Amino acid sequence: MPNILTPEASPLARFGYHMRELRERRNHTLRSLAEATYISYSKLWKWENARRAPRHRSEVELLDRKLDGRGLLPELWDHIGAGPSPTAHVSVPAAHVSESSTTLVTAVAGQAGSRDDDTDMVVVPCRVHGRIRFVPVPRRVVLASGLAGLAATALPVPPAHAASADLASPAEHFAQLRRVMIQTDNLIGPRYVLPALQQHLAQLAARRRASRGADAAALLALETRYEELAGWLAQDIGDERSAHGHTAKALDASHVTGDVDLTAYILGRKAQLASDTGHPADALGLAGAARRTAQAGSRLEVIAVMHQAHAHAVLGEAADALNAYDTALALLSRAESDGVWGSWLDEAYINTARARSLAALGEYRKAAAGFDTAIAALPPTYRRDRGVYLARSARAHAGTGNVSLAAQIGLQAVGIAAETGSARIIGQLDRLDQALAPASREDGVAEFRAALNQIVLHST
Repeated sequence: MPNILTPEASPLARFGYHMRELRERRNHTLRSLAEATYISYSKLWKWENARRAPRHRSEVELLDRKLDGRGLLPELWDHIGAGPSPTAHVSVPAAHVSESSTTLVTAVAGQAGSRDDDTDMVVVPCRVHGRIRFVPVPRRVVLASGLAGLAATALPVPPAHAASADLASPAEHFAQLRRVMIQTDNLIGPRYVLPALQQHLAQLAARRRASRGADAAALLALETRYEELAGWLAQDIGDERSAHGHTAKALDASHVTGDVDLTAYILGRKAQLASDTGHPADALGLAGAARRTAQAGSRLEVIAVMHQAHAHAVLGEAADALNAYDTALALLSRAESDGVWGSWLDEAYINTARARSLAALGEYRKAAAGFDTAIAALPPTYRRDRGVYLARSARAHAGTGNVSLAAQIGLQAVGIAAETGSARIIGQLDRLDQALAPASREDGVAEFRAALNQIVLHST
């Protein structure tokens, strides 16, 4: 791209020239502009260097706003002859619902063009037959919808290739990065954190393969914890396939390292994942395996028993579920601190898990009381978890018949769901939406349902 715009320059060259002028005037690099707009670096480079025209006006308008172009870029784009955006098949908000999840996925996948960033998919909540389902959608389509938060890219984090001077080894550096990402997830949810974690996981695996001896063993142990965390974050954005994949890799690696405690913990996570994805019978078997693997009397055994309890509840086995929670409390009272494993486990945590199981059993009044107690005690830094508890509390209150209170609490959870994109929050809000549908004229119900409708994609 020349620095001087010639009279014979094409409309595409004029667009790229003025884009560069605006970018440099706003002190943006292409990389920083990509982070600010959620438009990939490769696309911005091609536009600026007249290698390819923007396909969608919504992206051009977003770029113009970020660069304070005051309408210049859309005006120039109109002269390129790109025509109307072909991605208007997904819009927000909309009063109607999708006819078919297959239709939605096929439609948006068919809009993907080149294999650079157009096939960059994100899993997002979409209306399907009136219910909210998580489906893969090209990132650019999500951006065009106006729900940029659902297409979030990785937060800037310290580069994994340069260990800090005060850390003794690469393993310690990666361990520190993992702690930072856990803290960030607690505050704003997984959608921003998972891409960064996956990048560091790839770098960690590459370093581990190039190492030998004790260094390789230390890096593999840490890689196992990264895989487990990636599985948890993937589950929390609704990407069940990735969640199962990461968790399975973590389990395999734990056997290689010979870390029995870690194996027990990951078996428990697999049990939790099985329950949450509709396979409680599998969860019961996995939780039993976790308990057999855990050291007797340890907090890991308590965690395994809790997973057994919830699996029983989802299966409708009330007596077995409640007896298991009593067993978990009794074991916890005698368990010693296991350091890393279960340091967060206390009576309040078990009672909150019991409330979730009570809701699964239809004991909504008891469940609502348990969630309300948990919300009051939750630290403010656990923003995403507050949203989960609020959504579950709202569903429980709806089950008691107090639909106005349920809608009020649900509306608070919608705000956190919009910030974090947590599938656990949105999935529970979908259930609340169905429960409140017959009472749409009650105070606050229409407001809640409209707010929920604003944070999910719709096909047209």
